[in-house]
Amino acid sequence: MSEVRTKAQAAQDTAAALARLTTEAKNEALAAIADALIARSREIIESNEEDLARGREQGTSASLLDRLKLTEERIAGIAEGVRQVIALPDPVGDVLESFDRPNGMQIEKRRVPLGVVGMIYEARPNVTVDAAALCLKTGNTVVLRGGSSALSSNRSIVRIMRETLEKTEIPSDAVQLIEDPNRSSVDEMLKLNGLLDVVIPRGGASLIQNVVQNATVPVIETGAGICHTFLDDTAEPAMSEAISLNAKMQRPSVCNSMETLLVHETFARDHLPSLAAKFRDAGAELRGCDKTRELVPGIAEATEQDYATEYNDYILNVKIVNGLEEALAHIRRFGTKHSECIVTETKANAERFLQEVDAAAVYHNVSTRFTDGFEFGFGAEIGISTQKLHVRGPMGLPALTSTKYRIVGNGQIRN
Repeated sequence: MSEVRTKAQAAQDTAAALARLTTEAKNEALAAIADALIARSREIIESNEEDLARGREQGTSASLLDRLKLTEERIAGIAEGVRQVIALPDPVGDVLESFDRPNGMQIEKRRVPLGVVGMIYEARPNVTVDAAALCLKTGNTVVLRGGSSALSSNRSIVRIMRETLEKTEIPSDAVQLIEDPNRSSVDEMLKLNGLLDVVIPRGGASLIQNVVQNATVPVIETGAGICHTFLDDTAEPAMSEAISLNAKMQRPSVCNSMETLLVHETFARDHLPSLAAKFRDAGAELRGCDKTRELVPGIAEATEQDYATEYNDYILNVKIVNGLEEALAHIRRFGTKHSECIVTETKANAERFLQEVDAAAVYHNVSTRFTDGFEFGFGAEIGISTQKLHVRGPMGLPALTSTKYRIVGNGQIRN
């Protein structure tokens, strides 16, 4: 058998045993993993340096190298994410509904694990731990297939997690890593009906679309993030500056960072030149519409392709619009249903934006950078779903469960 099928089968063979474990047993195993990540951080960093060196040789951009890089501080943050998962309530076994039927049947609807989760993602080694922790807490086994750019890091992390699990009640086979870097390994995962219960892609638009379009296994789609911030005519200037700069510059490599700044023409006339200067001073490359280029000379033209691009880099499109209607139309056309923001002091405009924009998270006077499991109080997240069925938005523990009806009676038969 192939590596993919062999490891998926091992995860499937372990799923029933993991689903039976108590919350205490799962939490003890997660605590051991968090401790081991800290204790063996030097080992992880050495492996991560191999990935970084390979990335530099291949000309990987600075923002993507930042996404890939692990430090002792970042590993400590990853371990803290595991501990936050421990502190969260275990949703498995929760009774969502309970009712009696006239014939005496007692019916309960309870949360249960999904089963075997296939996770396909790119150059984010922290996702390796986040996904494993969330899956284990919810009684799921997980088959991880990270990007080739993080292979050394992922090997080290998964080796540490599996060795740690051997000393706990969770079988080590509950966590599997596909090491084959060829795309064929992804394609094989997408067809493993009967072994994988769900596939979750996390990464750029091309990865996600490949999974969505080719999988026969059920998919939870985590979308690319072409996110917008709209500065309305009544937007408070200092707030607009703080939110806009944070949304783009705080960490541009992530999916909830802003790619296009939409500016009301009245606000733009008074404030866009100074705001653009702040972005340039912070290291952003600006691209603008014709009206923007008149107010901010020397910047490149923003094309239709630019508006449709998730840069994950220090590049920002700026488009001047004549009001809320045009801003909404632009978001409908180019948005990816991820995170969208309006900055305004006009309550009616804010309410209309929040109501009409079709996205997993919509913001009024708040940076889009808050679309995140930690910031929502969910602990580590497995991704941000931009679809509408099963779950939407940051996916914490309940998103990794399904439901089961339990019916108890005393001999009822159907006429």
